[in-house]
Amino acid sequence: MIRQVLVISVLCFDYVIGHVSYSIPEEMAKGSLVGNIVQDLGLDLKRVKSGKARLYTGDSAQFIELNKERGVLLIKEKIDREALCRQTTPCALHFQITLENPLELFPVTVEITDINDNAPVFQKEERIFEISESAAVGSKFMLEKAIDPDIRTNGLQRYTLKPIDNFVLKSHLQSDGSKKVEMILQKPLDREKQEHIYLILTAEDGGEPQMTGTMQIHVTVLDANDNAPVFSQAIYKATITENSEKGTLVIKVTASDADSGQNGNVTYVVGNSMDPVSKLFRITRNGEVILDGPVDYEKEKIFNLDIEAIDQGGLSDSSKIIIDVSDVNDNSPTINMISSSDSVPESSAPNTVIALMSVNDPDSENNGKVNCVINENVPFNIKFTSNNFYCLVTDGELDRERDSRYNIRVTCSDEGVPSLSSSDTFTLQISDVNDNAPIFEKMSYEAYIVENNTPGVSIFTVKATDADWNQNARVSYILEESSINGVPVSSYVSVSADSGVIHAIRSFDYEQIKDFKFSVKAQDGGSPPLSSNVTVKILIQDQNDNPPQVLYPVQTGGSMVAEMVPRSADVGYLVTKVVAVDVDSGQNAWLSYKLQKATDRALFEVGLQNGEIRTIRQVTDKDAVKQRLTVIVEDNGQPSRSATVIVNVAVADSFPEVLSEFTDFPHDKEYNDNMTFYLVLALAVVSFLFITCLVVIISVKIYRWRQSRILYHSSLPVIPYYPPRYSDTLGTGTLPHVYNYEVCRTTDSRKSDIKVGRTGSQNMLIMDPSSTGTMQRIQSEKNILDEPDSPLEQKPPNNDWRFTQGQRPGPSGPHMPYGTHIRWTPKNGTRATGGPEVAMGTGPWPQPPTEAEQLQALMAAANEVSEATATLGPGTMGLSTRYSPQFTLQHVPDYRQNVYIPGSTATLTSNPQQQQATAQQATQQALPPPQASAQAEPPKAAQTPASKKKSTKKEKK
Repeated sequence: MIRQVLVISVLCFDYVIGHVSYSIPEEMAKGSLVGNIVQDLGLDLKRVKSGKARLYTGDSAQFIELNKERGVLLIKEKIDREALCRQTTPCALHFQITLENPLELFPVTVEITDINDNAPVFQKEERIFEISESAAVGSKFMLEKAIDPDIRTNGLQRYTLKPIDNFVLKSHLQSDGSKKVEMILQKPLDREKQEHIYLILTAEDGGEPQMTGTMQIHVTVLDANDNAPVFSQAIYKATITENSEKGTLVIKVTASDADSGQNGNVTYVVGNSMDPVSKLFRITRNGEVILDGPVDYEKEKIFNLDIEAIDQGGLSDSSKIIIDVSDVNDNSPTINMISSSDSVPESSAPNTVIALMSVNDPDSENNGKVNCVINENVPFNIKFTSNNFYCLVTDGELDRERDSRYNIRVTCSDEGVPSLSSSDTFTLQISDVNDNAPIFEKMSYEAYIVENNTPGVSIFTVKATDADWNQNARVSYILEESSINGVPVSSYVSVSADSGVIHAIRSFDYEQIKDFKFSVKAQDGGSPPLSSNVTVKILIQDQNDNPPQVLYPVQTGGSMVAEMVPRSADVGYLVTKVVAVDVDSGQNAWLSYKLQKATDRALFEVGLQNGEIRTIRQVTDKDAVKQRLTVIVEDNGQPSRSATVIVNVAVADSFPEVLSEFTDFPHDKEYNDNMTFYLVLALAVVSFLFITCLVVIISVKIYRWRQSRILYHSSLPVIPYYPPRYSDTLGTGTLPHVYNYEVCRTTDSRKSDIKVGRTGSQNMLIMDPSSTGTMQRIQSEKNILDEPDSPLEQKPPNNDWRFTQGQRPGPSGPHMPYGTHIRWTPKNGTRATGGPEVAMGTGPWPQPPTEAEQLQALMAAANEVSEATATLGPGTMGLSTRYSPQFTLQHVPDYRQNVYIPGSTATLTSNPQQQQATAQQATQQALPPPQASAQAEPPKAAQTPASKKKSTKKEKK
């Protein structure tokens, strides 16, 4: 196989045309390789796949196919050159390979070369000649030509005739390249010797291997006919118009025969009846050539017709008719859309290729010249490239918002007469580009809202439209940042991003702000987004929400203002003028004045519009000096609001007279509804707080009582009281000071503690010497019963309540008693007080008292506690400590018998003898502590008048 590759590149805007030629023999098997088109075009195999490569053959049958995987051209159908091109040379297939994105076109030509696959063939296997024996030597006898569809060397090359005793073969090359074969008589015939002669005519081609065809010739020798017919012309030429009707006369030929009679009658026949051309024409007996089939210029432009004239004697002559077919404009241009785009962006630049097409007109000359145009008023243009190819390009700016779709009609017309045309229409969508910003319906907006509106109410709606499409046309509304009197506008209004509805964020007050402006931005959803702004002005409409305010006369609660009218005042005398304003606007601020009440309505009137108070009659002496006018001021709102003002008028000629009359002028007490409400509310709050406090106090008391009952019934051991040991009662001992030991013990020895170093003077009971049955407390622990867990912290006694050395009960002189305080603490750390913190005194424990005595002792103790609490300062141990809840009745001493004095060696009793014996017994039992000598003598306290007073009261008891 011989393959020739020829690449021709033609630039046409966005695509390239390359021309490749191949040469292959006919009759190749299906699937045979034609050529590597990718390699020959210099393309990439990926480009072939991505560009959706395909073959475009037009109306021709497709014998070649493209293998995209290998990038090669293959035989799709077996090709017969003779059936495809007949005798036309060269025989070639023309098609195009197209690629997309970008558009590329590559014309391809495949030439089909001939092979010797056809042998020469005669139409008839036998030819019979009747030749007169008188035929002259050199007489010619036309033989039928053999047909070989092959061309060039593979076609018919020569003829041979056997035997050649009487006849020889002579061939002539004709103008169309074919050979005319004649049998020439070279030796006179003798019917008497040989009546029948049998010859074999052989046709040979020049192919490898050589192929032949034969025909038998049977010659019958007749009697003499010595003149053969002769045509008037060796070659006839005729012209016929294509699409001529059947039966049309093409040409008339003539042949003459010099013989006479039957030998002079000439018959015309069309030679080589095997040729398809012979079927299109027929010849009559008188030599007229008649069209007997359709003639199409596009299929065959010239016909070569062989004719023969034969007389009755068998003599003949031959001639040739060349028939030219004249073209008629009978074919409209054919438009084939090779590649086209369904859509193109509106931002496409001019000369962007959107479609590629081929236009063919098989007619000739002007009938085949084609001009293509498109419909007007579209931004496109069609341009001729080469080889009947046209490209459709943009010819201006595209705007999808103006035209989103174009129906482009391509019309192609030839130059024939009459002109024929054809058209094709395809639809092109214009894809959107975000090239339009949103546009508001108005250049600016004004909206009104009545003051005192509800927050969140809708004011009005701004609307913007975007001419783009889909996402590019989706409009969002944004409130532009700004401030109104230093306050962000977003605290006044809000804008719905989707609907553009403007809502009020707050309630507006016309008296504070009457109007304000802000900007709203409309932004589309394109990339990048486009936007536009609009100014919105909100006007606040006034509402009658403010009553009139009286500026004059001024109403004060502490003083009184009166207008003087002389008794000589005439009618229309201007007394005063009520001046009022209304902060509202419009008709809401239009004020009218009316006289509501007056001491004498017949004396004064008020101007409806100006508020002037004038006299309407002459003032007389009978008119009262004190005149009280109530003027009401109303606005014109709906509903109207009003205010009242009281005008005091004095009808007098002198100021002293006015002063004397107005000193007892009653002041009206005007009660404000709001004040009444606040008073009622305050009363309710105070009542509630009182009840709450009462409940809390009762709850606390109950709680403490329950705590005391719990400790009273607890299983804690009662710590017995052990009287302290005393020093010498006569003051002659060696320990002048008192030591107080405080030992804290728990069941866990690791939590025990001991305190040393407290002088006995910190716990003392002082008693008036004249008293025999009552003790006076001068020190007490604060709230020791309320907080049983708190440690006992004794404070130094008040010096005002101490007695001097001479005033102390018991024996005189220094003494050094000391006491030991013992408190037990459970293991869990809670300290319980099991009895009195400390007990002072000497002598034996009293006998168990009776129930009456116990009750009397409790009442006396309670009385002492109340008096001591009111008289003594903090830090003094009182009798309340002695009678704690844990201290049972058996620990209560009998006040009729003994009184124990802490810090002293004496025991007071009602019996002087018993008192003396008890003191002696205590002196014998007292032992001084070893560290007593180191302590300094406590200071002596002087008796105060208060203590004397208390003692006197107790004596009376």
